[in-house]
Amino acid sequence: MPAPHTFHQNHLLAVLPTEELESLAPHLELVAMPLGEVLYESGSQLHQVYFPTTSIVSLLYVMADGASAEIAVVGNEGIIGVALFMGGETMPNRAVVQSAGHAYRLPGQVLKQEFNRAIALQHLLLRYTQALLTQMAQTAVCNRHHSLDQQLCRWLLLSLDRLPSNELRMTQELIANMLGVRREGVTEAAGKLQRAGLIHYSRGCITITDRPGLEARACECYSVVKREFDRLLPSTHAD
Repeated sequence: MPAPHTFHQNHLLAVLPTEELESLAPHLELVAMPLGEVLYESGSQLHQVYFPTTSIVSLLYVMADGASAEIAVVGNEGIIGVALFMGGETMPNRAVVQSAGHAYRLPGQVLKQEFNRAIALQHLLLRYTQALLTQMAQTAVCNRHHSLDQQLCRWLLLSLDRLPSNELRMTQELIANMLGVRREGVTEAAGKLQRAGLIHYSRGCITITDRPGLEARACECYSVVKREFDRLLPSTHAD
């Protein structure tokens, strides 16, 4: 029997002072996040934010010819829709569900009111945004300077950090779209990791079998991002 959903499955909600969480609680709506659902398109007006619990959302930049590449992943550590409280109201990227699950949805107007009123929430979201910007910048560096094998290791580790298990349900075609590379390249890179005993891939399910080995094979980009999130955001022992 699946565990009941709670606000504390999202790390930002989990570390809010009780009073501030209670102000948000009546407006937080648990919603399903099916694989491939587009939460918003590039340039569209944002009207709500999402606090993922068991889902992962990819932020993708989409080129004029339709090609895309992931610039960040957001899961139970964060929030989708930072433009709402940063004052921009729109984002130049697409947000699409990469790993199915659930999230808590909050009306944008409520978030803006609480952001301006509640100091703890304001400081927490600003620190999260700084960490997210670090991930975006490091992703750009990684895609330019590191091998596809290293990029795949980084991507797998970042995704794994945002899931409750060591399994990812993801096809190689979707991974290729996220990384902005050819599917054949992902097939070759995943094959190397599987032969090295680091992952097991079967029918759209990737199981991480040797996390320390995967971390050792990844470039420094993963550890840079993880250190920044650990430095800026309070730790939580949420389930």
